[in-house]
Amino acid sequence: MACALGSLIAQPAWAEGGSRLDKIRQTGKIDIGFPDASPPFAFLDGNAKPVGYTLEICEHVARKLKDDLGLKALEVRYTAVMSATRIPLIGNGTIDLECGTATNLPERHKLVSFAPTTFVTQVVLVARKDSAVDVNDLSSFKGKSISAQAGGQTQRVVVRESAQDKLDIQVVPAKDTAEAFLLLETGRVAGSANDDALAHATVAGAKQPKDFKIGTKGLEFAPYGILEPKDDPAFKAAVDKAVVELIRDGTVAGLYRKYFEQPIPPKGINLELPMSDVLKRALANPTDSGDEAAYR
Repeated sequence: MACALGSLIAQPAWAEGGSRLDKIRQTGKIDIGFPDASPPFAFLDGNAKPVGYTLEICEHVARKLKDDLGLKALEVRYTAVMSATRIPLIGNGTIDLECGTATNLPERHKLVSFAPTTFVTQVVLVARKDSAVDVNDLSSFKGKSISAQAGGQTQRVVVRESAQDKLDIQVVPAKDTAEAFLLLETGRVAGSANDDALAHATVAGAKQPKDFKIGTKGLEFAPYGILEPKDDPAFKAAVDKAVVELIRDGTVAGLYRKYFEQPIPPKGINLELPMSDVLKRALANPTDSGDEAAYR
């Protein structure tokens, strides 16, 4: 009985429904999930080091949590995730934050929470220039195939629009952005659906960038936010506070310039994408809302 009682007392607080803050305080570690092939948001540089716009925001958040918790040091551990695995890994405690390209959708709030929005994009189509399809008109892909990340918003949007307009489009799932584009590049699909910044980054890094065309008319609006565990108000409050501070002090704007307007590793590609007006408004009035109206 004494051994059993001791075992119960020794159980960490977060195992009994406590906050992730308890875990971080007691272990001195924070686990960050990231997609390793989604430049400029999260990817591996030439030395296989995790880098990227969203990832670096999370690293700044980790430093602020370290200071808030009074820790002398905080080890940041990285776990590569995919669209289909990021939410389950947040839910089961494998990762504490997911720092990549998660779209803040109202239905996802049933499973996870989101930090204040740090990027706003739109879903666009990509195709080869020598093809007859119109990347600004989904109906031109009727009866054809389009690749998209499995479990991501892009897959959901194309499936929904195809069913709604009876386009009979076959959506070919890919594990990540790189694989979705490879399917297009090798001629196995007629097009690829992706968020515009990821589409520009992928095409810019292709062997023959001039062979591809990117749509300018979006299929759907998409705010990005760092994924947080659901039903952990103390942890969410601490992370949200850190993100808002990073927005207010100009750190997020500086990271935007670093990853969207300057050459990035490993190939030195410059996306040359100035900050959009909708993102400027989102940063001026931080929100964790998944409602499109919040960004107008």
